[in-house]
Amino acid sequence: MKKLLMVGGTMGVGKTTTCQMLKRRLPNSVFLDGDWCWDMHPFQPTDETRAMVVENSCFLLNQFLRCSAYEHVIFCWVMHEQQILETLLGGLQLEGCRVFAFSLLCRPDILAQRLQRDVASGLRSQGLIGRSLARLPLYERLDTQKVDVSHLTPEEAAARILAQL
Repeated sequence: MKKLLMVGGTMGVGKTTTCQMLKRRLPNSVFLDGDWCWDMHPFQPTDETRAMVVENSCFLLNQFLRCSAYEHVIFCWVMHEQQILETLLGGLQLEGCRVFAFSLLCRPDILAQRLQRDVASGLRSQGLIGRSLARLPLYERLDTQKVDVSHLTPEEAAARILAQL
């Protein structure tokens, strides 16, 4: 039976790096970052572009789920509302597939430190810090398995997720 891992979390919490670790540790795995489906300039988060990203993500995930080469399909995105997760899952062909949904959590002060390092390195904008911190409490409300990554390396976070599969 295939396994689909849905990994959510606010910006800067470590989703992409953790999922890269999962991809390396799980046999026959493929990884899609939802951000890759709207890597645009300028960034335009409108209703139209959000719908496009969900549609593109579902298309790619369905292709991966249908492909016999993959046993594990890993997807990450911000997914800060239950409806986002449900919309994505509603667009997927999940026959013969077990779904695991995770939310990566982090203490606000540690998240701010991580994001500030990214800002100082030119990887993120200063305004992102406030937006990310504002979304952080939303993950507690989701119907997902929670993984507090405040004091974990991405390898350790991946190990915690693997232990719950």
